[in-house]
Parts: sequence; structure tokens; C-alpha cells
Amino acid sequence: MTESTASAHTPTVAVIGYGSQGRAHALNLRDSGFDVIVGLRPGGPTEQRATADGFAVVTPADAAASADIVAVLTPDMVQAKLYDEVLAPHMREGACLLFAHGFNVHYGRIAPRADLDVILVAPKGPGALVRREYEIGRGVPCIFAVEQDRSGQAEAFARTYAAGIGGARANVIRTSFKEETETDLFGEQAVLCGGASALVQAGYETLVEAGYQPEIAYYEVLHELKLIVDLFYEGGIGRMLEFISETAQYGDFVSGPRVIDADTKARMKAVLTDIQDGTFARNWIAEYEAGLPNYNRYRQADLDHPIEATGRRLRAQMQWLQDAQGTPDAAPDARTGTPQPQTEAA
Repeated sequence: MTESTASAHTPTVAVIGYGSQGRAHALNLRDSGFDVIVGLRPGGPTEQRATADGFAVVTPADAAASADIVAVLTPDMVQAKLYDEVLAPHMREGACLLFAHGFNVHYGRIAPRADLDVILVAPKGPGALVRREYEIGRGVPCIFAVEQDRSGQAEAFARTYAAGIGGARANVIRTSFKEETETDLFGEQAVLCGGASALVQAGYETLVEAGYQPEIAYYEVLHELKLIVDLFYEGGIGRMLEFISETAQYGDFVSGPRVIDADTKARMKAVLTDIQDGTFARNWIAEYEAGLPNYNRYRQADLDHPIEATGRRLRAQMQWLQDAQGTPDAAPDARTGTPQPQTEAA
């Protein structure tokens, strides 16, 4: 084994789903000495990739029946049906059910069997990074939680799994299903995805409407954002301030609070309230069950925004992006909203 584990017995892990996270977890666990079973629908889009990676692929039901830990790494909206109809009837008594996001357990869409340990292990990075960092001998920090501890070993299982995917090489922090779910959703909606994309679009519109070239606006409000985010990532706000000009610093101090003010924070609190009281979850579940009419409309509006056409033209001239990505600007899957190669369907 290349990674220490919490017990002498290394659990057999069934990885259900083989998208971005599923593939990374399965490969890292196998390289750490775990017996890994991959459970996928026969003929599904990821079966060929898992087979090419050297895994013997079986149905999710057969994988669940053979494992000590069943890691559910499929999209949130398919997990409840998957658990009720496939996993719960076949999992061993006293096995461990693992999630990488607490959405379905926290909001009551999945009620795990009483005999199961129920844990969460969530790397704080995309699957490609989880795999890449593991391969070079490092790891991506993980958070973990225990929802049910029927065996008395649930935390040990979580720490063992986190070590197996490389998280123990970096940092492992205990949380709860409630905290992980609510903070994850808030971060996505208010800052990382919803907040950032809306801010970029508004900045672009402001410059273009004032008569500036769309290409210049794109570079100033979207392209260069990566430079700032990288500094945040490397050393927080302090590192960003260290590496930008005094003029940029002064603009930060006097203009940032004009854009993100007390009213913005109040609206962020309203977003958090919707997450905490279940409003967002109910709305998202209803939207999915209705066939995603509003979701598809919102998504298409983002794709049709003028900044996207400008960006495609400019990125076509950025050879380093094409070298890194192979096929830049891949179209996301209409049902899951993720690029097709990353779709985490079982």
C-alpha cells in the first residue's frame, strides 16, 4: 500500500458513478491499496472509460452488495431513487454509506437504513485536481462528517477513505452534514458561481454600454479575474494586495464597498436563509422533477450573453488554453449542466 489507513483491514469500496470525482476517487483508492469496485449502468457513458482504466465494472446493485463502503458519487438529483431502488436493497448489513455532498441526507430525500454507518468525505477541489495532486505525492484537503455511527467505527472509515484519496497528505477537517451542505450551497450561489458570474456580466455590460470595446471589457472583467483568484488561492487577500499596484489597492479600498455593500450582504443573508430553511432545496427538486424548464432557460440566457461570444473569439487565440484543455469551450450536458466528459452518471 502507498497510503496508511486507519485499521489493519482495508475496506472494499464500491464507487458508484465515474465522473470527475468518481474517477479520481476510484483511481486514488486503488493506488492506495484499496479493493475498488466500480458500479455503473451497463452501457452507460462512463462504463468504457472505467474499463479502459482497468476496473471491472459491475451494476450498482452488484457493487453495493460486495462492498464495505458504498461511495455515492452521482449527481444529487438521481441519488434518492438510486439509493431507494438499487443500493438500499442490496447493501450488506452494517455496511458504510458514503457521500461527497450532504444534500440528500440533510434535506431528508434519503433516509439511510438504521443498520448503516453514514459518512461524508468531500475533497475541496475538482476531481482532476484530486487525481493530479495525488499522483505527484500531495493531496487536496478533505472535510468529513458522520451522520450515523452504528458500528462505532464510522469516523475511522471516513478518515481511512480521506487518506485513501490523498486528503490526509494535506488536511482533514471534521464538519457535519448540515454545515457542509449549507455552506457549500451558499458558497456556490452567493460567491463562487452565482455571485462571480453575475458580477462579471454586470461589469462587462457597464463598460460596453459606456462605449468601450467588448474585447477590452472581456479582458478587464473576466480574463484577468484568474490572476486575482490565483493570488487569493495562494495566500488570501493579503497576497493579492502584495502583488497588485498601489493604484489598484486604493481602488480596492474605496470602490469595493460601493459595489458590495450592506444591501448586498443582506441579500446574501436572504440566500442563506433559503438554504437553511429548505426553500432552495424544495425549489430545485421541483424544478428537476418538472423537467428543468427554468433551469434550461436560465442557462441558455447565460450562454447567449454577449460576453460569451466575445470570449469564444478571444480564447480561440489563446493557444495555451487549447493545449491545456484539448477541446476548449466544450458544450455542457443539457440535463446535468456539466461538460459531457465529466457527467457523473451511474
